[in-house]
Amino acid sequence: MNQSSLSALIWAVADLLRGDFKQSEYGRVILPFTVLRRLDCVLEASKPKVLAEKKKREAAGLDPDPFLRRVSDVKFYNTSELDLPRLMGDQDHIESNLTSYVQGFSPEVREIFERFDFATQVNRLAKADLLYLVTEKFANVDLHPDRVDNVQMGLVFEELIRKFAELSNETAGEHFTPREVIRLMVNLIFIEDDEVLTPGNNVVRTIYDPTAGTGGMLSVAAEFLRDHNPDARLSLFGQELNDESYAICKADMLIRGQEVTNLVPGNTLSDDGHAARKFDYMLSNPPFGVEWKKVEKAIRKEHEEKGFDGRFGPGLPRVSDGSMLFLLHLVSKMRPAVDGGSRFGIVLNGSPLFTGGAGSGESEIRRYLLENDLVEAIVALPTDMFYNTGIATYVWVVSNKKPAERKGFVQLIDAGSFWQKMRKSLGSKRKEMSDEHIDAITKLFGEFQEAELATVFDADGKEVTRAIIAAAEFAPEPPPGGKVKVAPLARIFRNEEFGYTTITVERPLRDEQGNVVLGQKGRQKGQPQPDSSLRDTENVPLGEDIQAYFEREVLPHAPDAWIDEAKSKVGYEIPFNRHFYVFEPPRPLHAIDEELKAVSARIMAMLGELAE
Repeated sequence: MNQSSLSALIWAVADLLRGDFKQSEYGRVILPFTVLRRLDCVLEASKPKVLAEKKKREAAGLDPDPFLRRVSDVKFYNTSELDLPRLMGDQDHIESNLTSYVQGFSPEVREIFERFDFATQVNRLAKADLLYLVTEKFANVDLHPDRVDNVQMGLVFEELIRKFAELSNETAGEHFTPREVIRLMVNLIFIEDDEVLTPGNNVVRTIYDPTAGTGGMLSVAAEFLRDHNPDARLSLFGQELNDESYAICKADMLIRGQEVTNLVPGNTLSDDGHAARKFDYMLSNPPFGVEWKKVEKAIRKEHEEKGFDGRFGPGLPRVSDGSMLFLLHLVSKMRPAVDGGSRFGIVLNGSPLFTGGAGSGESEIRRYLLENDLVEAIVALPTDMFYNTGIATYVWVVSNKKPAERKGFVQLIDAGSFWQKMRKSLGSKRKEMSDEHIDAITKLFGEFQEAELATVFDADGKEVTRAIIAAAEFAPEPPPGGKVKVAPLARIFRNEEFGYTTITVERPLRDEQGNVVLGQKGRQKGQPQPDSSLRDTENVPLGEDIQAYFEREVLPHAPDAWIDEAKSKVGYEIPFNRHFYVFEPPRPLHAIDEELKAVSARIMAMLGELAE
């Protein structure tokens, strides 16, 4: 059974809830029951051993907890004689029996249902005479790991959350990231680490997601490493603000045998749940364009009091978008290069590339990253890839352990055309990346070369094929009457090429007679006074001599101008689209005119036919 069929089956429970629950409340019932049934199925095989061990240890006057964890096939257990199918045998006592069953779980599982506020929903269902019917629906769904593996189960949870978010007009994209985007990010952060990926190497690594959601990024990373090197061990760490997402992520980590204390609830920006830790790898998809006003006081306090000893030393972005705060948070979690270093991938929208002029918080953050040689690559994704937005998005790959050939450089990859249309749209998501697309992007990153995309069109203008060509290769020959369009695909820049100095150009203030007004006091005495209405700024590339630029670009047009050097500021921006823009000359006017004449002639002929 695929996840869509399974989700549809579970979704049928909504038919029972209709009328007694609002649509926006369906998730409060269906999500915890889905988790409960999953745990129920996972524990099925070890249940008899756990009950026998409990009886044996209690008879000996011992705390059974450590013994029960040992005999259970997983790191949690349930000591109740009941399970969901057995609950169906006593309809009259379904509420008390279900409550007793949930209380029989080990403490970390009980916390999951507390986060769901499950007791409240059980009581509400009982009052509506729906508890037995809903429980029966889930008792008949087989969620055993042999039937539904962890990856498939994760997709089920994501689809359910998306549906509930749409019903309640919430932002579905705040909860999870499309799996193909995660696979790409995981490929990019692991590809250069041969030691980790080589089978037989018993390496231990950590990975962290400060916006863990339902755990999709962490679980895909774990699956990737297990597939490439079963001997490697990857410890998962995360933090999540949303209670329901946190509960699902914790359940997933439990089933995977991960240490659940590594997952922390709460707001990552205002209350870092892993303050003392550094990590080998990190992944994050922070919410786009979400303001951080609620936690502004705590963040500004850390910025002002701790500076670079805290997380936000380089600067603070504008309050309307906190995504760059997560970028800084991840930088602060990087293991020092002398201890092996770190690499992370983060999904951001276009704003962090260029928002804010020289001296602004955003520019200072970019300056810190580039001057410290931390940005390895930025990959532009296709639009319409996420469930809640169609805007352009970018994956930043940040590392303090760059290979020698990458030091001092940033690779930009325009993967905006690497997509295929989905058979059915999901919210704003209309496009998806295939495995071939992901492999091609990963190869471009791994080879660290400049490349172009050659698109071949036939005589009718229909696309025939595409080819990725290295900088020194020739484009394929077009078919008869066709053409080949070549566009940059991967480009490599020195870090300083993104920097500039903003200079302030002043011109003299003049009186009514046109004479230059001079200062009368202090250091300004006898000096021309600036006219604020004529003030202008110029951005001079970092590698260029400022005075030479001024004499070449400004003085020929304003001979009386000067630079106010006290106002000069260094800034950084990454004008991604400009570096991949390909000029296409407009069609000749003659061709357009001929086409208009032909269309006009056809219209006149049609009108003539109507008049007959």
